[in-house]
Amino acid sequence: MIQNDMLINLANEYGTPLYVYDGDLILQRYKELYEFIQYPKLKILYAMKANYNFNILKMLNENGAYLDTVSPGDILLALKAGFSPEKLLFTANNLTDEEVNTVHSLGVLFNIDSLSRLEKYGMQFSGSDICLRFNPDVVAGENEKVQTGGDLTKFGILLKDLNKVLEIVRKYNLKVTGLHEHTGSGISDTNKFLESANNLLEIATKDNFPDLEFIDFGGGFKVPYKKDEKRIDYVAFGKELSSRFGEFCKEYGRNLELHFEPGKYVVAESGYLLVKVNTLKNNHGRLIAGTNSGFPQLIRPVFYDAYHEILNLTNPNGKLYFYDVCGNICESGDNFATERELPEIREYDVLAIKNAGAYCYSMGGIYNLRPMPSEILVINGVAKLVRKALTNEELINQIINESKG
Repeated sequence: MIQNDMLINLANEYGTPLYVYDGDLILQRYKELYEFIQYPKLKILYAMKANYNFNILKMLNENGAYLDTVSPGDILLALKAGFSPEKLLFTANNLTDEEVNTVHSLGVLFNIDSLSRLEKYGMQFSGSDICLRFNPDVVAGENEKVQTGGDLTKFGILLKDLNKVLEIVRKYNLKVTGLHEHTGSGISDTNKFLESANNLLEIATKDNFPDLEFIDFGGGFKVPYKKDEKRIDYVAFGKELSSRFGEFCKEYGRNLELHFEPGKYVVAESGYLLVKVNTLKNNHGRLIAGTNSGFPQLIRPVFYDAYHEILNLTNPNGKLYFYDVCGNICESGDNFATERELPEIREYDVLAIKNAGAYCYSMGGIYNLRPMPSEILVINGVAKLVRKALTNEELINQIINESKG
């Protein structure tokens, strides 16, 4: 665990805003999933959309990881980081024909999630190996915007369309080597996981899919974001799921691989976004602390109403007050926290926003033409600058150089 003194030193050395990642914790979270789910043919595919920092990818590759990819860009970056195509699965929706052609040429297994794309893929690449993504018909997840199962979602093939799937598969001599589902993100009720798994296993018979090599139950492992939030008992979950999957494999007649695709679980807790307070206001008793970052650099609170714990690194023992911790963007929703009890905040105090390792930098942008922060990766207590922020001048020159006319 990175100590607060190191975070302060990094803020002083590299400036703020600044992302800091604990590489040792990333590896711990990745590897402990193999301890929780003790199935002999388990594969954990890190969902790189959560955090695609190149050095984090290289570190995971050096430790034998697999990847879940969702775009041609994901695949190209993964290959540059040393991953072989065989260690990748490509799961995307609403693809263009050009994207399909690009990914197929790279030799990565497709996970197809619509009848329309399945038909077109079969016409173009008959006889190919494929994976199929089904909608598990279970709704779960920490926010309605990340619930990916159920009737109202855009993801996956409906279970009721199984016969249509089999007809297309036979028509184009496609070899279905994997089945897939993903229920949602941050699932607190593991029974929802198991319900989704059972729904998929019910159609995964040898009569329907005789060539299966694996079944992938997606991601959704929950991370505790609040200080008093309990961790999910994934050891008990792992035992129950492994037992159920073992029974299924006996019925199927062959031991298949069991896949999961965690993203947030692997990297969220590793990350800190360090910001500096530059403005204090007292609006009729409402204390507002303004910082030098904003929602383009950590969008989860405004996007998902997500909670991120905040530490006052430079005044940790101050008297407690309630603050709105705000960003520097011209939107009223640009708040990292509202009425949050924190040690007294002074101008130029450095705050650490925790759990900033997943879906923070990767969902970031340059709205208001503010460059994305630098990124630091700490491994074995040694901090390394793994991405340097552009200066304002470099950002503007990049925009001008990329423009035509």
